[in-house]
Amino acid sequence: MAKRDYYEVLGVERSSSEADLKKAYRRLAMKYHPDRNPDDKASEEKFKEANEAYEVLSDASKRAAFDQYGHAGVDPSMGGGGGFGGAAGGANFSDIFGDVFSDFFGGGQGRGGRGGAQRGSDLRYTLELNLEEAVRGTTVSIRVPTLVNCKPCDGSGAKKGSAPVTCPTCGGIGQVRMQQGFFSVQQTCPRCHGQGKIISDPCDSCHGEGRVEEFKTLSVKVPAGVDTGDRIRLSGEGEAGTQGGPTGDLYVVINVRDHDIFQRDGKHLYCDVPISFTDAALGGELEVPTLDGRVKLRIPEGTQTGKQFRLRGKGVAPVRGGGAGDLLCRVAVETPVNLGKRQRELLEELRATLEGDSSHSPKATGWFDGVKRFFGDL
Repeated sequence: MAKRDYYEVLGVERSSSEADLKKAYRRLAMKYHPDRNPDDKASEEKFKEANEAYEVLSDASKRAAFDQYGHAGVDPSMGGGGGFGGAAGGANFSDIFGDVFSDFFGGGQGRGGRGGAQRGSDLRYTLELNLEEAVRGTTVSIRVPTLVNCKPCDGSGAKKGSAPVTCPTCGGIGQVRMQQGFFSVQQTCPRCHGQGKIISDPCDSCHGEGRVEEFKTLSVKVPAGVDTGDRIRLSGEGEAGTQGGPTGDLYVVINVRDHDIFQRDGKHLYCDVPISFTDAALGGELEVPTLDGRVKLRIPEGTQTGKQFRLRGKGVAPVRGGGAGDLLCRVAVETPVNLGKRQRELLEELRATLEGDSSHSPKATGWFDGVKRFFGDL
């Protein structure tokens, strides 16, 4: 029975890249693998066919021979070079399969294990600030627990005068390969735990870890305009690396506490300003707070609850640049309480003069008109 074209077997174009070939082969191998299709001869044949196609096309010289001469260029029985399973330069099945599925099982042996120098972990520290500190900027000291290189052993983990030795189980690679049927599975070495070295005489200070926990005090300069969620990166202030690896970074994450008066929304500030019933009706002037001190705010007569006054430039200058935002003051008209006798009499007189004249209550008039229309529609 004539063999199918290898490109047709993998379902790829003749111009396909090596990555395209590997992707196509992975898909077919997973679909027709004997472990997934027990006692299925058809699937087994397709699996072998895909293996043979990929073994040829993944090799540059064999692919060139196949492109020029077809199967005759790679089939030994037809005078071609070493074909699938052949000894002349042919890769065995476990090598091909391990390469294609290396992403699933930890990578090929040539890529190296987990041993050797490794970068230290990054750390996170949450810094609580009040609104004034966040808006104006500040400098604070923080105390951070971290792992630093052990001084007696200089981070090696071995007692002074000794040194780590190459792990005899993995040969210093940090990983061991196990054959499971067709799969070649690479796992972390159980003896050295991926380091590639073992310590027979550990340091008394760090007990072989190479690092010890310490608290260090750092000065953090907080720029003006930061907000909750902003991060300040302190390079090299994280955990020490292992076996001479670089130190990680420390990320200081800002959290701005709630303020008693102001609410922040980006670069703008908001505050509620209570005013008296008489000031709202007659107008007047009152002092309102800002982060820079008090300012005068003129209240026009007839001011209603919810009226918003904008004080330009009294907000926050963003940390990433741009003009300062505004302060928006929302008026809340307070109803007088605990009235004395004379005060009640005056309000009764006022109510008597206002009854029947809707011009003094434009919002109420509009609202009642809407209510009438609503019930009329019903």
